Amino acid sequence: QVQLVESGGGLVQTGGSLRLSCSASGQIFSINVMGWYRQAPGKQRELVARISSTGTTNYADSVKGRFIISRDNGQKTVHLQMNSLKPEDTAVYYCNLGTPWPTPTRNFWGQGTQVTVSS
Repeated sequence: QVQLVESGGGLVQTGGSLRLSCSASGQIFSINVMGWYRQAPGKQRELVARISSTGTTNYADSVKGRFIISRDNGQKTVHLQMNSLKPEDTAVYYCNLGTPWPTPTRNFWGQGTQVTVSS
């Protein structure tokens, strides 16, 4: 099994920044993808950004140019630097680890961390 522990959510004003982190432990296969999804009230969960163990990144169009995803700690920690935050970024953010890459058949999720952007 894989365990994901998230940190870094909170309340910020429009235009502010937050940094989310997620650390993975357990049986982690080397070829994988880690990323962040978010779910706002009444909406479906959506991909925000992800980064594979080979360095490939994907971003939602709505966050391109504002968010940066990165990995370190031997590929077991993923960070999401969120800049120029907008009220529409408000959601619960979930860390995800999928394996194998590029077509994950197993997905693991963190417990979620709330991000609230006030106008």
